Amino acid sequence: MRFHKYHALGNDYIVLDPADFPDWDAPSRAQTRVICHRNFGVGSDGILWGPLPSTSSQFGLRIFNPDGSEAEKSGNGLRIFSRYLWDSGQATASPFTIETPGGDVTADILPQNRLITVDMGRVSFDSDVIPVRGEKRDVLNESITIGDRTLKFCAATIGNPHCVLPLPAISAALAHELGPLLEVHPQFPHKTNVQFLEVIDRGNIRIEIWERGAGYTLASGSSSSAAAAVAHRLGLVDDKLTVHMPGGTIGIEIAPDYAVRMTGSVNQVAVGEMQPDLFEVEV
Repeated sequence: MRFHKYHALGNDYIVLDPADFPDWDAPSRAQTRVICHRNFGVGSDGILWGPLPSTSSQFGLRIFNPDGSEAEKSGNGLRIFSRYLWDSGQATASPFTIETPGGDVTADILPQNRLITVDMGRVSFDSDVIPVRGEKRDVLNESITIGDRTLKFCAATIGNPHCVLPLPAISAALAHELGPLLEVHPQFPHKTNVQFLEVIDRGNIRIEIWERGAGYTLASGSSSSAAAAVAHRLGLVDDKLTVHMPGGTIGIEIAPDYAVRMTGSVNQVAVGEMQPDLFEVEV
């Protein structure tokens, strides 16, 4: 049961190649929870299950959160999976395409394999697409109540849902406090990823992230894409900017139609073998 572990700015994923698991259709919820557990398992922010057959791209990918739920898309996960495909020789020419439940993307391996660019697709602010409850509209600068606090938020999707809160100052403590409440807020029928956004200047933003199904996260590619697109839509930043996160920085380019190109680093951590004893514990 071979695994491949990588991190993208401290956001770590385990790649499980179906070729190494002939008896698995996919990792079960229970298997995912224990593999991702920091004490009882290998430890990670999620599992990348692939490559899989695809009718629309060269490679298919499924993404599982540490709680066992499935994610539509992950920017950091896609960069990591792209690096794995390149490292393992399954992708032999760049760029190449990957299908996810949140849409197809194009990945490009830059020199020395450490920087990877992913064309993430087009950001939408449409409430029906994200989704957000209520009449059809672009969800921008609306009010949301959490306990005794009312804040302004914007919502977006780049294949997975995001709630972005522009604030004058942000912190990890704030993300830990409000992230779990916003993730499951009734406004978001499919739950949501949450970004706390601080604009530094027209070329730089800072975010703190609470990720749906994973919790507090040091970095996120889809969160960077969504937060940058929101800041641009609000007129606060230009179309090329750097997103600063606790784990590091990601470069974002935003096209006129809000298609997003993301560039960031990936580091290989380990290759190893999981043992059957791993699955004797339920978490």
